Amino acid sequence: MTKQKHVDTWEDVQALKSTAEILIPSDPLDRVLGQEEAIELAKIAAKQRRHLLLVGPPGTGKSMIARALSMNLPSPSHEVRVVKNPENPERPFLSVLDAEEVQKEEDIKAASVGVLLAPEDAPANVAEHLGYKCKSCGMYSLPRDVTCPHCQQSKVENAPKNNPFGDILSNLGGVLDIAIPEMTAGKEKVTTRDRNDEQVIFERAGDKIRKLDQAAIDKRNELQSTSNEKVLVKLRRNPFVLATGASETELLGDVRHDPYGGHEKLGSPPYERVIAGAIHEAHEGVLFVDEISHLKELQRYILTAMQDKVFPITGRNPQSAGASVKVEDVPCDFILVAACNIQDLENILSPLRSRIIGNGYEVLVDIAMPDTSHNRARYAQFVAQEVELDGHIPHATIDAVDKIITEGKRRAKLDNQNNALTLRLRELGGLIRSAGDIAVMEGAKHITGEHIDKALKRSRSVEEQIKERYGSYNKGLSKDVSSAQKERSSYYFETEHVDDSMFS
Repeated sequence: MTKQKHVDTWEDVQALKSTAEILIPSDPLDRVLGQEEAIELAKIAAKQRRHLLLVGPPGTGKSMIARALSMNLPSPSHEVRVVKNPENPERPFLSVLDAEEVQKEEDIKAASVGVLLAPEDAPANVAEHLGYKCKSCGMYSLPRDVTCPHCQQSKVENAPKNNPFGDILSNLGGVLDIAIPEMTAGKEKVTTRDRNDEQVIFERAGDKIRKLDQAAIDKRNELQSTSNEKVLVKLRRNPFVLATGASETELLGDVRHDPYGGHEKLGSPPYERVIAGAIHEAHEGVLFVDEISHLKELQRYILTAMQDKVFPITGRNPQSAGASVKVEDVPCDFILVAACNIQDLENILSPLRSRIIGNGYEVLVDIAMPDTSHNRARYAQFVAQEVELDGHIPHATIDAVDKIITEGKRRAKLDNQNNALTLRLRELGGLIRSAGDIAVMEGAKHITGEHIDKALKRSRSVEEQIKERYGSYNKGLSKDVSSAQKERSSYYFETEHVDDSMFS
């Protein structure tokens, strides 16, 4: 295994053979290139639970900062459940359990499972009563085999032997994989006593027999109190929730429609149909909304949730059976990390921005960083990270990293940033992957400088390809448009050539 080293200068990188030797930081925030101010504020936000608004062009690491921030948070400590309300089913109760309570319940569940036995290892009379063992020949088969496949005798108690319909029923039960009493041998459950006169239950469990001793039976009885609950937000969950472009239902939750109107026997009870929204799933974590201005009026709901730290879940379709269901005060204490482009700032609600500023920070992300020895080493680290993240391409030689740095300088210059390295890293990551694909197809051990050169030609935008082939975009358009399209264009837009007689 290659020994990895921390690199702080370009000279450190030049002493290596490939990016496989570069140590990737364990803290996700330290993997973000440039953006020193944003990283510093993100670390503060993680520790102090502050909100962030990241402003800047696409591909500059805004989503990476948000995800890295969430990984610096402590693990969620609560699980949120909705509980059946017997007196008023349309108003389910809410239950919030801490980690200790959840762990205790999981321990009870584990203890209530009992022991799984092979039918041959269970007492013979138990195996017979449960339908696994044939009374006639003593061979074992599944309870759904009403007729023993070994001796062709019926396994159903008190059933006449040589039942002419036995084979048909057995085969039908096997095809449908159902366990109807008339089509299944034996009982579902057998209760006995052990030597200490304690109750022992044996029950079917597929091709096994489950054995429950008195302790397991007691634990199972303890779980009966949770049978009318549904987990809305799990304890062990991802603290990063992406809500970019979310609909109202996805963002705020909903109650599913039931065509039977929640009928006690035919339908689903209201509490089972409650669905958490992104704001609830982000409880104790990060709610990341890129292009937040696109949420328009939904921003008001985010503002309310940020202020109250609770938000009700209700049916959002007035024509649905879920419209009458409502769960009050569902927790949603999240850190909002919002992102947008500079031109979209004016479309963010002023009260929402005020809330962020009042309990957080606004950051204008950088589009470039100075071309220094330290930052060149960070570029090499970036290449190593992209290779590891992709998982399908080889590491790069130092010559390849040097060519990526040269391309980074060229792209920074396009943004009028001289003697700098671009921080529009998403597109640069695409270049690395393109070069890696070429290396893989050639069977190369590493991405080399030649692969970078080939990838630069291959990863050009369509606009660049049009300009190279035709000289300009307009010339390319004129070459590509068919004669029929030209006539339609002339008809709609070149009105001086329209013949009035066409409309007579």
